[in-house]
Amino acid sequence: MLGLDNIAERKIREAIENGEFDDLPGAGKPLVIEDDSNVPEDLRLAYKILKNADFLPPELELKKEIRQMEDLLSEMPDEKERYRMVKRINYQILKLNMMGRKSPFFEESEVYYSKVVEKIGANKNASRL
Repeated sequence: MLGLDNIAERKIREAIENGEFDDLPGAGKPLVIEDDSNVPEDLRLAYKILKNADFLPPELELKKEIRQMEDLLSEMPDEKERYRMVKRINYQILKLNMMGRKSPFFEESEVYYSKVVEKIGANKNASRL
C-alpha cells in the first residue's frame, strides 16, 4: 500500500506544480458542511439524493411553509385575519408534529394568539419610536 500512496502523493504534487488545481469551482471559498445529525440514519442517503435533485422532504417543505406563514402574520394589519392565520399555522404545526419521524424534542410549538398579538403590538410600537 505504501508504494501506491507514494505514487498518489507524487501525482498530486505534480498536478499542483502544473497549476491543474488553480481554477477549480469554489476555489478560495469556505466549504459548506451540512449538519444532518437530526435526520435519522436510515433516511440520510435518501434525503441527500432528494436534496441534490432540488426536492425537499415533506417535513422540510411543511416547515418552510410555516415560516412563510409566520412572516405573513407579522405584516397583517387586521386582527381577524391574524387570528385566522394563527389557526392555519397551528394546523400546519400539528400536521408536522404528527409526521412523527423525529424526536419530540424537535417538535414545533403551536402559536398562541395572545402572544402573537403582544409581539406584533410591541414590534409596531418599537418601530414608531
